[in-house]
Amino acid sequence: MENNLYHKIFEQIKSANNILLVTHDTPDGDALASVCAMIDLLETLTKQYFSYCYDLPPYQFNFLPHLEKITNDKSQFDFKNFDLIIVLDCGNLNRTKLEEEINNKTENQFIIEFDHHLKMDSYANLEARDSTAASTTEVIYHFIKANQIKINRNIANCILTGILTDTANFLYPSTSPATVEIASEMLTKGARLPQIMENTWRNKSLASMKIWGKAMSRLQINPRYNFAFTVLTLADINDTGVTEEELEGIAGFLGNLHKVKGVLLLREQPNNIVKGSLRTSDPKINVAQLAQTLGGGGHIKASGFKIPGQLQQTENGWQIT
Repeated sequence: MENNLYHKIFEQIKSANNILLVTHDTPDGDALASVCAMIDLLETLTKQYFSYCYDLPPYQFNFLPHLEKITNDKSQFDFKNFDLIIVLDCGNLNRTKLEEEINNKTENQFIIEFDHHLKMDSYANLEARDSTAASTTEVIYHFIKANQIKINRNIANCILTGILTDTANFLYPSTSPATVEIASEMLTKGARLPQIMENTWRNKSLASMKIWGKAMSRLQINPRYNFAFTVLTLADINDTGVTEEELEGIAGFLGNLHKVKGVLLLREQPNNIVKGSLRTSDPKINVAQLAQTLGGGGHIKASGFKIPGQLQQTENGWQIT
């Protein structure tokens, strides 16, 4: 990505008077770390800002700097008062839950997007998008370096958290040599690897382990396509009491299954919605294309979608009805 674009983005940030930071619903580590990194930068610039996410951050990310400044209460701000809106790690605009506001923004409102997903919506005035990056924090890293911004410990922790959570600690195919080099640099800048690992990888609850076991016990392979799949019903989830954030990562873990082209995890959500998570480590497979045909999107190797219906077990296997 050209440094000129990063320079334009930085000039827009510096000239803004009131900035809104927003990321997607059910935020993951990369989304939250991206927001927190940007908060740290805006505070260094003494900028007036507000940070919003439709869902409150999961508890395991409480170690991130500035996380407590992210709110899910829309009544605390008036969208019309912001002259700059920065959207982070959000491939689909509707996942911001501010789709109506952004689509009806005024002429004096400018939108910047930082993302590493494939492009789904055209709404930003400037896009810092790199679908080859392992995480949105990796994109933010390049933005910071292009503008010669100092990387302090807070920003280093955020960048490394985004990289580790979106690559499952370098297990996913999205990990590149550049990703590893950036992570190494963040360690020299003071990022606390043991703290990040303890909070994002080693804190699985008993309920989490049980639901992971349920998903693995139902794992099957479709021999026609050499594609693995498994399902979790709403009853499974409610019986264990597992939280939404504890469900994250199952598809990524199963995506490492040997000698299959990919993995599909289908799980029921409230209000008759089935969420599909697609993962692959096969260099020839692009699961984003399949996700897009089902109204979703994401990365070439990790994508998802949501469709109406319920999971039902029949004599011929699981169906969505």
